[in-house]
Amino acid sequence: MKPTLLVLAAGMGSRYGGLKQMDPMGPNGETVLDYSVYDAIRAGFGRVVFIIREDFASEFKEQIGSKFADKIEVDYAYQDLNDLPEGFTLPEGRTKPWGTTHAILAARNIMPTPFAVINADDFYGSDSFKQITSYFDETAKSTDGVDHYCMVGYKLENTLSDHGNVNRGICTDVDGFLSNVEEHLDIEVEADGICRGENLSGERVELSVNSIASMNFWGFPPSLMKDLETHFIEFLKERGTEMKSECYIPTVVDEMLKSGKADCNILETSSSWFGVTYPQDKDMCVASITKLVEDGEYPADLWG
Repeated sequence: MKPTLLVLAAGMGSRYGGLKQMDPMGPNGETVLDYSVYDAIRAGFGRVVFIIREDFASEFKEQIGSKFADKIEVDYAYQDLNDLPEGFTLPEGRTKPWGTTHAILAARNIMPTPFAVINADDFYGSDSFKQITSYFDETAKSTDGVDHYCMVGYKLENTLSDHGNVNRGICTDVDGFLSNVEEHLDIEVEADGICRGENLSGERVELSVNSIASMNFWGFPPSLMKDLETHFIEFLKERGTEMKSECYIPTVVDEMLKSGKADCNILETSSSWFGVTYPQDKDMCVASITKLVEDGEYPADLWG
């Protein structure tokens, strides 16, 4: 079975100031997401599932999903704050989403194949998708009893924004395998020239700009969903009453690695990452896509 591309597209992009998933970036109005789906199709993915919110579903389906519904199987799953395990309820007054783990769980009942996870507003490059499908082909034959994950890693320095701080999963590797990953918030190069971010303990720590950063481009077997459910329940027990707590997928991966239940191969790619976190990032994104079109990596009219 061909793998599925799971696209996290439920966020409104609070720092960006709008629904950036629908913002045109290409020469014919293409979005960053258009290029990801195009790359997934030519890399051999057979299906794309969008995690969105029901309040903008009609607009999203009309403006985004309809473009390639005749080129790849398209499905939707809806992230809902009230979609919680039995025994848990939404704290009164909470409006913040529960994080990437909860977003992925929105598709838990429609994910029978290996799947890759990406952000809707990040540009990952064609080689990254080829690396993921090649990895799935290789691990499909594995019978060693360990779940095999993969992650496309990028140099932290190349994932920062000149216009504000960002959140990244900072990774440690051993012989090409991920050994540790921890989400860091509000990462930026500060006035003294040193890059720092806030770890999950709330400490402001120095980070090497040469660190491997997870840009939320993961490859997983379908069995991950059960592990996500288990972890999310534990998260809700510990932090479910907080107004702004989030359950991040890198934290779940880290737990699985430490338990020995899974390993995670860090995939090397010739692709460059770029993304739009702030409105000022758009000009760079448009220029980068224009250059790729000029170099023949993509057609000028992506779906023409």
